[in-house]
Amino acid sequence: MATIRKRTSKWQVLIRRTGHPVISRSFFKKADAEEWARFTESQLDRGEMPASPRALDGHTVRGIIERYRDEVSFKKLSHNSEKYILDAFLRTPLADRPLSQLTSGDFSSFRDERLKKVKPGTVNRQLGIIKHAFDIAMQEWDIPLRENPLARLKKLKVSNARNRRLETEEWEAIKIAVLESRNPFLMPLVRLAIETAMRRGELIAMQWPHIDLEARTVFIPVTKNGHSRTIPLTGEAIKILREIQDMKEADSKRVFPAMTGNAADHAWDIMAPGN
Repeated sequence: MATIRKRTSKWQVLIRRTGHPVISRSFFKKADAEEWARFTESQLDRGEMPASPRALDGHTVRGIIERYRDEVSFKKLSHNSEKYILDAFLRTPLADRPLSQLTSGDFSSFRDERLKKVKPGTVNRQLGIIKHAFDIAMQEWDIPLRENPLARLKKLKVSNARNRRLETEEWEAIKIAVLESRNPFLMPLVRLAIETAMRRGELIAMQWPHIDLEARTVFIPVTKNGHSRTIPLTGEAIKILREIQDMKEADSKRVFPAMTGNAADHAWDIMAPGN
């Protein structure tokens, strides 16, 4: 609340807000002082008045990203992938930039550098996560930024058309590499991935109680977008699942027991050329 007090022949208004310098003004009439105080406070509430740069000196981009990773992101289904993205961003010089020196241009440069290494869709996802972190910081953590530095960045154009199919020679090369793995479930995992086009996380989380071999379907309770879905199974997919059932290491609940996302990634990295 504003403080309004009589000083000699005038009414003085004092408004104090975290992240802003003290705002003061004097009026001959108390009614004018009260009206100006209400108007000024409403501007502060709407974020229409610039914060003091000095109030941002004690905050860095790192502080926002780390808090978002630890307090917000870990509650999401996509936490593991978001943590990977955020941890990678924290290793960049931009992470240690004081908020008082931060501009939209910093993230434009970051975007352009990332485009040299990854596809536009990946860059959009990374920037979207960071943008949300800044939204939370401004709305819930009282970080006195006037606007989100990523708010004006345009999303990159993404082409979602997919006409790529696995060539016979490529599949033969993959089979040779997979057979070198000591994990007996890696080959069925790869074969089922090709046959069903299911995501890695969906395959690893798949459970026998959710599979109906007679109806030829598998139910996925939780997907990447948070919704459930039922996937039809081809005859080849059914054949692969029956082979897994016959394996001595088979589990009564999980189709791919003891297989984690990291284990699958590690196995795939080992198979990659040059490893």
